Amino acid sequence: MEIEVLLWGAFARMVQALVAASPTIVVGWLIAAVFERILGRDGTYRLFGGDTWRQLPQAWALGMLLPVCSLGVIPVMQQMRRSGISGGTILAFGLTAPLFNPISVLYGLTLSDPRAIFAFCLCSLVLITALGLLWDRMFPGSRQEVEVIAKTPYGLRRISAVGLSMVQQAFSSSTLYMLLALVGVGILSMLLPAGVLQHAAGRDDWLAPLSMSAVATLAYITPMTAIVQVASMFQHGNSVAAAFALLTLGTGVNLGMLVWIIRHYRWDRSLVWMGCLVVMVVGMSYGLDRPLRPKGVEVADHTHAFDTYCNPFSAGQEDLWGSTKRLVRDSATAAEVISVGILVACLVLGGLLYGIDSRGKLMDWLIRGGEQRSVGKDIVLPNSVIAAAALIGLVCASVLGCYLYYPPVSQIRKEMHANEAEMFGAHQRGEWEKLEYWIPIQEDWAHKLKVSATLRGKPLDRDEERKLVEYQDSLEMLEHAAEDRDLEMTRKVGREVSTAFQQLKEALQPGR
Repeated sequence: MEIEVLLWGAFARMVQALVAASPTIVVGWLIAAVFERILGRDGTYRLFGGDTWRQLPQAWALGMLLPVCSLGVIPVMQQMRRSGISGGTILAFGLTAPLFNPISVLYGLTLSDPRAIFAFCLCSLVLITALGLLWDRMFPGSRQEVEVIAKTPYGLRRISAVGLSMVQQAFSSSTLYMLLALVGVGILSMLLPAGVLQHAAGRDDWLAPLSMSAVATLAYITPMTAIVQVASMFQHGNSVAAAFALLTLGTGVNLGMLVWIIRHYRWDRSLVWMGCLVVMVVGMSYGLDRPLRPKGVEVADHTHAFDTYCNPFSAGQEDLWGSTKRLVRDSATAAEVISVGILVACLVLGGLLYGIDSRGKLMDWLIRGGEQRSVGKDIVLPNSVIAAAALIGLVCASVLGCYLYYPPVSQIRKEMHANEAEMFGAHQRGEWEKLEYWIPIQEDWAHKLKVSATLRGKPLDRDEERKLVEYQDSLEMLEHAAEDRDLEMTRKVGREVSTAFQQLKEALQPGR
């Protein structure tokens, strides 16, 4: 393959990953700032259970609640280390936090077998507990001494200190580890030609968990993307073992995090931990495979779930710059575009502050004088209450995000109707690029339809769900026909897609 195609493909995947990660990176900076300037070192230490038996379960529970990814969790891990938390607890939280959050768990419960999601959550608890205990037993001296920082005064100074700390988190060494993770994404896309993983997760392929583990270690996957891919694997009868390996290693680990661990805990200890992690994940994968295999699902011989890890461009493709712009633009959501703006603003402000205030005099001024007493009728809330309110607010924001991400069924139906009109002309005239653009969008709306109905307390009944599955299957057949550039078959399947969509609209209950 031409070097130009490899480089442009790597660049496109890196930018895509950055855009997808931007919301959780911003949240990670905010959580790190709350830990540093509101909870403080002692409060953060107590939040994660201190030296009690609760430290690992609490790390797992907090990781399940906080909406961060394997990039956004790095600055949080940095603050945990500075607070004197044990290495086993830090690594347990760093592995768990990217796996699940309220939005991704809800999505998974509505798209795949709930037993599988609960089993994956339980296995993640067992995994991080075992790894954490093993680490603390083998390497008891890995705890860093607490970096003492001055207490932050109440009022506007505390709010300003949190904002300043967030900007400082953006322009810190943790961002370099995030960039390294993005480089790993680019390297992976250069190693994997377009479409090479379409047969990588066959249900009866015993090597599937191993091959998926090798791919997932370099990959960066957001929690939402991972749960969508896992649900797709269940719907198409792919390997459950490969799905668990993908979710655990692809979402929980990246190249930047591995380098962070090596940098702070030595390479020999890190290799031992990584080896134990891979062995346990692969072992659990094989153990989960047969008990969780979906019943009554027609096994697909290939899948498009992993195309995002491969090079998006094929040999001989022209206008790579234009294709890259379209790829990034079409995959970005409105929330991600806003988050990218916040991310860039934090980086720019952080760089400017570092240039003019490298000694941190502004932060010293904000926290000068220590804790202040309440004045008049002011009510001084403890730092723990403020931090708890901030963390609960993040969880509530995740729930609100569910309703924003999944609009009402009536609105989804209108969007799908408009998209169907676009696709009809495209598949009848053989407009391949237009089809390749609209089919994934329509598939995404079809997924959201089911989740939206469940969110609003009116889940699809058996007939509605059957019509939705038939429509999704017809969309996939149309995608295959378009890939083969078979005009006659595309027209035939396209008419079947239109018929299936009409039947779905008629089956949906009015008033949704």
